[in-house]
Amino acid sequence: MPDAVPRFYFLGETAVALALPAPACLRQQRRIWQLAAQLRHYPTVCDVVPGMNNLTLSLDPAHGDPEQGMAWLREGWQALSADVSAPSGRWVEIPVWYGGDAGPDLAEVARHTGLSCAEVIACHSAADYRVYFLGFQPGFAYLGGLPDCLAAPRRGQPRTLVPAGSVGIGGRQTGIYPANSPGGWQLIGHTPLRLFDPQGEPPSLLLPGDRIRFVPQEPDHA
Repeated sequence: MPDAVPRFYFLGETAVALALPAPACLRQQRRIWQLAAQLRHYPTVCDVVPGMNNLTLSLDPAHGDPEQGMAWLREGWQALSADVSAPSGRWVEIPVWYGGDAGPDLAEVARHTGLSCAEVIACHSAADYRVYFLGFQPGFAYLGGLPDCLAAPRRGQPRTLVPAGSVGIGGRQTGIYPANSPGGWQLIGHTPLRLFDPQGEPPSLLLPGDRIRFVPQEPDHA
C-alpha cells in the first residue's frame, strides 16, 4: 500500500499543519504520534496537537518562525519511516454498564445493525481499541477499532444533555463523553471512571496511543 501524501499549510502567522487524506489508518496515525513526540522538544514550539490524520504545530508568537516550523514539519515527516512502531501506550480497561438507563440507545443500535442487544454488547466489549486523538471536549478520546458490524448513524435529534461517562457510537467510531454536554451519538452504556481531571497529571485519563478494552459489568452492580 503506497504511503499517503500529506498536505502542508500555514494556519495564520504562528502555526503550521499537515493533513493526510481520508480514511484514517493506524499505520499513518503512528507516524503522526511519533512526529508529535519529536517536535515537542524543538525550540519556540508552544504546542503540538495530533489529530485524526493531521498534526498542528503552534509556535511562540514572539520568537517562532513559521517558515522554520514548516521546514521542521516537512523534514520530520519525510525522515520517519511509514512502518514506525507504535508508542507502547497503556492498556486501559473501562468498566461499562450496558443498556437500560445507562445505555438508552442500545436497542436502537441493535435494530440498525441487525444484532441482538447481547450481541452488540459482546462485539463492542470484545474489540481492542486505540486512542487516535483527543478532541471535541477535554478528555474526549476518538477511538479506532470499532467493528464494522457496529457502525450506526448518529441520532437524528441530538440530546441537549449527555451525562459524563456515557459510552456511545457515532458512525464508525465509539467514544466516552468525559463531561456533561450536548451530543448526538447513540448511547449504549456508561462508565463511572472520570475521564478528565483538570488537577490531574496528566489531566486526561486516556492519551493518544493508549489501547482500550471495554469490560461489561453486571447490571445489579450499577
